[in-house]
Amino acid sequence: MSGHAKDPFRIRDHVVEFDDIVADIVRRSEATRANVPMVADVAYGPDATETMDLFFPQGERDRLPVHMFIHGGYWRMFSKRDYSYVAETVTKAGAIAVIVDYALMPAVRMATIVDQVRRARRWVLDHIADHGGNPDLLTVSGHSAGAHLATMLFDGDSQPSRIKAALLLGGLYDLKPLQTSFLAAEIAITDEDVRRFSPIDHSFDPSVAVEIAVGADETPPFHGQAAIFANQLEKQGLAISRTTLAAVNHMSSVRDLGLAGTDTASLLARLVAV
Repeated sequence: MSGHAKDPFRIRDHVVEFDDIVADIVRRSEATRANVPMVADVAYGPDATETMDLFFPQGERDRLPVHMFIHGGYWRMFSKRDYSYVAETVTKAGAIAVIVDYALMPAVRMATIVDQVRRARRWVLDHIADHGGNPDLLTVSGHSAGAHLATMLFDGDSQPSRIKAALLLGGLYDLKPLQTSFLAAEIAITDEDVRRFSPIDHSFDPSVAVEIAVGADETPPFHGQAAIFANQLEKQGLAISRTTLAAVNHMSSVRDLGLAGTDTASLLARLVAV
C-alpha cells in the first residue's frame, strides 16, 4: 500500500469506479450538447480559457432564471465540456444553464482562477438578458474545487453578489490541509493562497441562501470542512441547509447532478427554480 492510498484528498484511491464515472459524465455531456439548445464558447474575457457554454430550456426565453455551474478537479483538471450534462437538470427546471470554464493550475495561480469566475459572474449579470435570462434570478453551484470557487462569488470581495442561492457539493473550504496532500507536488498551494482563498476565513453576503451537501461516503475532511463552514455561515446570518446524500461518494454525487430522480439532482432543481 503506497503512502498515497491513505491521502483522504486523493479521490481515486477512495472511489473504485472513478474512471467509469468520468467516462459516463463525458458521454452524458456529449449527448447534452447534441440535444439541448445551446450557445457554445461564449467569451467572458480575453483569454482562450475564459469561455462558458449556455444551455436553454425548450420554448420561449423571457426573463428565465439563470444558473451558473463551476466544475471541480482540484483546480487542475477537467473542463466545462466534461460537465455539460449538469444542464439537463437546470434546463428541465426551466432555467438557463451557464457552464463555466477557467484556466487550470499549475499554469496559473489560484488568484487568476478566482478572478476568472468572478468575471464570468459579471458577464452573466451584464449580458444574460440578451439571451432571455433574468440577472435578478441568478443561482450558482459547484462541486469540490468548483464549490470552493462558487463561494468566491458571494464573499466580502464581491459585494453585492446579486446571487440568490448557492449549492456547494463536496466542497473545500480550508486550503491548509491540501499543502500536505498529494496536491502539494501538483499545484503547490502557497501560504498566501491559504490566507487569501480559504472560505472559512471569509465573510459572506448574508442575503444568499446556501445548501451545503456532502456524499455520505466521502472521506472525513469533506464532512469536517462542510460542518465548520456551515457553522461559520450561520454565525454570519446566512440561511443554511445541510444535506448528507445517502450512499453517494465524491464522484457519484456530481454525476447525480444531471441524473433525474436522484437526491442531488432534486437539490439542484429546487435551487434553480427560484
